[in-house]
Amino acid sequence: MGKLKQDDGWRLPDKIWDVMETILPPRKAHPLGCHNPRVSDRAAMDAIFFVLRTGSQWNALNGTGICSSSSAHRRFQEWGKAGVFEQFWRLGLLSLEAFDEIDWSWLALDGAMTKAPLGGEKNRPQSYGSRQRRRQAQSADRGAWRAGGDRSGRRQPA
Repeated sequence: MGKLKQDDGWRLPDKIWDVMETILPPRKAHPLGCHNPRVSDRAAMDAIFFVLRTGSQWNALNGTGICSSSSAHRRFQEWGKAGVFEQFWRLGLLSLEAFDEIDWSWLALDGAMTKAPLGGEKNRPQSYGSRQRRRQAQSADRGAWRAGGDRSGRRQPA
């Protein structure tokens, strides 16, 4: 795949980036002061949202030309620990609520994960065939199986 020369529709719009840029933590100075220039925050954020929207693997970023996969993943971890994405989500909800775009009347905060009341029982018997073939299962009329091959607990004299 070649490098992209123009916006492909996967980049963050300027309006969203302006909000996102305000909540990013300040950059830490490199301890030695000499290193390759850091990838721009906007390119890293475009790459992160590309992965989140498409579900692609991080290494697939190398073919898009947006940002390297290692830089994007490193920033994703750094910004995730700093709470950037939670803050962005919160700001998005607050802006939608200001425009009365969220209908809170049908939302529920509580939920339960249980079996359906009329779900019934299993409709097939449980298979134990593979364990019986390996002689790990114990039948009802015999004692425990022993490694020596004798089930009575007595061993033959040597």
